[in-house]
Amino acid sequence: MNAQQVYSRRTRGGFTLIELLVVIAIIALLLAILLPAMRKMRETAKETVCKSNLRNIGLAVIMYVENNDGKLADPKNANRFLWYDSQGRLLTPNDNEAYWGIVYIDYIKETKIFNCPSLVRQPELIYDVDPSAIQEASFGLNGYARGLDTNKLRSQAEFIVCQDHVEPRFEQDSYDMFFNEGPGTVNLGQYREGGPRSKFYREIFRHQVRYHEPFKTGGRASILWMDGHVSSINETNGDDVPKRWYTGK
Repeated sequence: MNAQQVYSRRTRGGFTLIELLVVIAIIALLLAILLPAMRKMRETAKETVCKSNLRNIGLAVIMYVENNDGKLADPKNANRFLWYDSQGRLLTPNDNEAYWGIVYIDYIKETKIFNCPSLVRQPELIYDVDPSAIQEASFGLNGYARGLDTNKLRSQAEFIVCQDHVEPRFEQDSYDMFFNEGPGTVNLGQYREGGPRSKFYREIFRHQVRYHEPFKTGGRASILWMDGHVSSINETNGDDVPKRWYTGK
């Protein structure tokens, strides 16, 4: 083997440092482009699952209403996150630890339709409950929906049954709900900065989150309306949300 052949084999033996740096730079650039798109695709998939679950809940609610003279169920004391007790027995609406969805148990195929995969921080931090027990309790019930006669609603397409929330049932008007008390005020009073549940704010407008500030997500929440359709409400201070969407009046 002559010197030229040896040199030729050596030069074909690997990349130079510059070539390696170029390859690394290209890979880093591709990752920078693709990762945000992949994250958005994953979140879009989660939001799709969440909305599909809400539609199935809507079917259960509508079937219940049709079989009960147009009246929504009343979950009574049920205002926590559990479906079963420590012995694996199904709870009733009279159990304080029960989740509100239990009033529709005869109309749902499985409890997992009450799950929202975009919920990150578990709501047991509000009520001291084992996190593994509340994976299927992601939506808050509109407090005005308890036992309501839907025949008296102004519009079923403009009445919120339940929505993305941290609480299992929200009842304290602008303190818990999306409307405010007029110009210069804000909604979700107890979730805003300084409120008793402010650390949970980011779990309400939890879809398609764009910002990582404590009280700004740039996201949206999924909503189930009485006529069964599902939509989203973008993060808002409440100026664009009328109270009648919750009261039905």
